[in-house]
Amino acid sequence: QVQLVESGGGLVQAGGSLRLSCVVSGSIFSIGAMGWYRQAPGKQRELVAAVSTGGRRTRYADSVKGRFTISRDDAKNTVSLQMDSLKSEDTAVYYCNAEIFVRGNPSDYWGQGTQVTVSS
Repeated sequence: QVQLVESGGGLVQAGGSLRLSCVVSGSIFSIGAMGWYRQAPGKQRELVAAVSTGGRRTRYADSVKGRFTISRDDAKNTVSLQMDSLKSEDTAVYYCNAEIFVRGNPSDYWGQGTQVTVSS
């Protein structure tokens, strides 16, 4: 059974930093694209950042460009999100997402979410 487990959320003051990590475990063949999404109260879930297979390409929401950095470590089946210069509007539940190949066909998997709260 595939699991994605996030860690690193918490409470931070505006201007501060947090680093989120997500570990993929279970019987997997390979991992494709990975990403981080967030959902604030009363809003739709949105893509924050994504990284392609092998880490060659990344993309970011306009609202986080220059402040957030996504990275992956395929040897450890992890994806991380370094969040700097945090703003109150970054407050949300952050979800890890990964395209995982179990028996040849890819499926989307999600973590349980981790709360990030930025106080102004």
